[in-house]
Amino acid sequence: MTQSSAAGARPDTDAILERVRFNADGLMPAIIQQHDTREVLMLGYMDAEALRRTLTEGRVTFWSRSRQEYWRKGDTSGHAQYVRQAALDCDGDTLLVEVEQIGAACHTGDRSCFDADALSPVVGEAPTL
Repeated sequence: MTQSSAAGARPDTDAILERVRFNADGLMPAIIQQHDTREVLMLGYMDAEALRRTLTEGRVTFWSRSRQEYWRKGDTSGHAQYVRQAALDCDGDTLLVEVEQIGAACHTGDRSCFDADALSPVVGEAPTL
C-alpha cells in the first residue's frame, strides 16, 4: 500500500472523491486495520465528508448510520485512531485505513470488533500443484 501523501502534505481529496463509488445511501465501508500488526480492528461507514476529514485531519471519522451524525473514534472514549495510510480497493467502493489504535477499537471495550464471536468454519485446503 502506498502512503496517500507525504508527511504534512495534504492529499488531493477532490481527485480521490471522484474515484470513490459510494453506495445508494452515499456511504462506503471502511475497514480499519492496525498498521504494524495488520490486525483487523473494525468496520465503519464513511460518506464523502467523513472521508475528506479522515484524509485531511489524520484521525478517522465515520458517519453513524444509527445516530445520523459524524463521529470520530476516541472523542468520548479516548480510544483514538490515528491514520497511517489509506487505500481504495480495486473497485473504488471500499476503503482500507491503516491506523495507530490507542486503546480499544470496539465499543464493547475489546481491542477488535472481531474478538468476541469467533466462528468455526470448515477450513478449505488449497490444491497442491
